Amino acid sequence: MSIDQQGGITKAAQAISKLGAAKGGKERAARLTADERRAIAKQAAIARWDKTLPKAARPVKATHGSPDRPLRIGSLEIPCYVLEDGRRVLVQRGMMAALDMKQGTAGRGAGDRLAKFIAGKSVGPFVSEKLAHVIISPILFQPPIGGIAYGYEATILADLCDAVLTARKEGKLNYQQKHIAEQCEILVRGFARVGIIALVDEATGYQADRARDELNKILKAYISKELLPWTQRFPDEFFKQIYRLRNWQYKEGSHKRPRIVGKLIKNLIYKPLPPGVLPELEKRNPPDEKGYRKHRHHQFLTTETGHPHLDRQLVEVTALMRVSETREEFERLFKRAFPKRNEQMDLAYGAIAEEESEDEEVTA
Repeated sequence: MSIDQQGGITKAAQAISKLGAAKGGKERAARLTADERRAIAKQAAIARWDKTLPKAARPVKATHGSPDRPLRIGSLEIPCYVLEDGRRVLVQRGMMAALDMKQGTAGRGAGDRLAKFIAGKSVGPFVSEKLAHVIISPILFQPPIGGIAYGYEATILADLCDAVLTARKEGKLNYQQKHIAEQCEILVRGFARVGIIALVDEATGYQADRARDELNKILKAYISKELLPWTQRFPDEFFKQIYRLRNWQYKEGSHKRPRIVGKLIKNLIYKPLPPGVLPELEKRNPPDEKGYRKHRHHQFLTTETGHPHLDRQLVEVTALMRVSETREEFERLFKRAFPKRNEQMDLAYGAIAEEESEDEEVTA
């Protein structure tokens, strides 16, 4: 066989291999649910950032915050997060919206509307070198829900408002910028109101009671006053995926599980519920001297809030397991999907206890 012939066969084989892989990939994608496709896309986006950015410029993880809990100042709402290093950040797009600025190319980290605004002759002279550097170098971070975002430390908004209002006082703003100054005035007044409330709370010790009040609101929403009758809430698919990733033999119709499954349920499903919910469940449903619980944790959850959140968690975790080829891959995906709740979470991947429980939640 000549070299040309051998090369032709190799190229043909590669083409067939690619065709088969593409066909297999399409068939696999067709079998995925919408939640599973979103999970894959989210992890792919994070992976691209990890590969293309130098280590020093990779996203910082946010430990607290969510899109449905923005900073509210009057009628304005700004998405906010706390990073793993303790910095409080406001999302770039939300901050610009609060200032009533057009987005421009904001979100790509360079040449955005905000950077152009502070470089202009109207506001530029009143912007410190430090403030300018911070604005043109936004923080790249990863919210707890995944994805990538740009933001600034929360105090930057107050500094920017001061610069804009000083420029207005000096008569340097043009008529197209006056509405921005009006927004800055609203924000500064809001900062003053929020600040004095926070100072009074701290001085009087009310902030501790306020935290307890918030916990009570969470528990009231999630914990039912009455014990609900048992119904199966954990689908068979959830357990099938656990068994598949650990190369265990799954027996249809059997409700006996290795006791480690109870620990996995606790860590993967119940711990990601809002803070305070799991401790309250364990308080209401304590184990006996043998380590067994009389009821299932989900029987103590409310049907309006607790069960829907539990069901969503089950769907998301099952989806991550289904798209994972190995146990280790699932662990990585889970830590990325739930970084806030999983910082010190033991996923119980060690040796399996020989003792078995009578059902899947007796130790959860």
